[in-house]
Amino acid sequence: MPSAISLVTLLTDFGDTDYFVPSMKGVMLGINSQIRTIDLTHDIPPHGIEQAAFFLKSCYEYYPDGTIHVIVVDPDVGSERRALLVSTARYFFIAPDNGVLSYIFKEETSVEVRTIENKQYRLDSAGATFDGRDLFAPSAAWLTKGQSPGSYGRLIYDFITLPEDPPKMDQNVLRGRIMYIDHFGNAITNITSSDIEIFRSVTKQECAGLTVGDLTIKGLKTYYGEGATGLPELIINSNGHLEIFVKQGRAVDRCKLHVGQNIELV
Repeated sequence: MPSAISLVTLLTDFGDTDYFVPSMKGVMLGINSQIRTIDLTHDIPPHGIEQAAFFLKSCYEYYPDGTIHVIVVDPDVGSERRALLVSTARYFFIAPDNGVLSYIFKEETSVEVRTIENKQYRLDSAGATFDGRDLFAPSAAWLTKGQSPGSYGRLIYDFITLPEDPPKMDQNVLRGRIMYIDHFGNAITNITSSDIEIFRSVTKQECAGLTVGDLTIKGLKTYYGEGATGLPELIINSNGHLEIFVKQGRAVDRCKLHVGQNIELV
């Protein structure tokens, strides 16, 4: 378990036009004025737990050991859902128990999961609509002040994870889905370069193309500039995922794509 440092990242679906994020930062600075905050993003689609989980997976490991990652995408705020403090070999994560930490549980080592039960780490509030400010922010700030994870609450082992839906071989077809749409309108799939190697091994052939809806996209580019302007193309991105893109355009609009959409590699 790392020692907590004063660096706290924030990942939410709050947007940047309301008082939500500034309130969280104010609470943390009131507890520890030396805290440094990094905004990962506040533009996760409202209630987009799966998108937040993928976003976190894609960037958390580039931060220094001891970083505290705070994730507030919380459709069930105010309910009986639990708040979690997760300690791993390198990091801390503070988030609702709704599956948003699924990749962390899978990929990190020495994972210890606790519920946040100690009322010392909660602000008094007139309502139950803003745990980002009233629970998650003070919990992170007190951790930077040296409070031990054990003081937050009991260990649990029945934390929630998102349903696993990996790509699957079906005869000579690899079935997957779109899992994330980025700012450029590129559609990132759950098919990885390793899955493509399995496809080649099983079928003894190269991929002929990817089918999504009524559209078939053929060929695999090595960089965006190789694509034909305005046409959908395929690429393996720097995170190792198969991605649908349109050079100087938006694949999500050009091909009418959406998160969760089924795809087939043939």
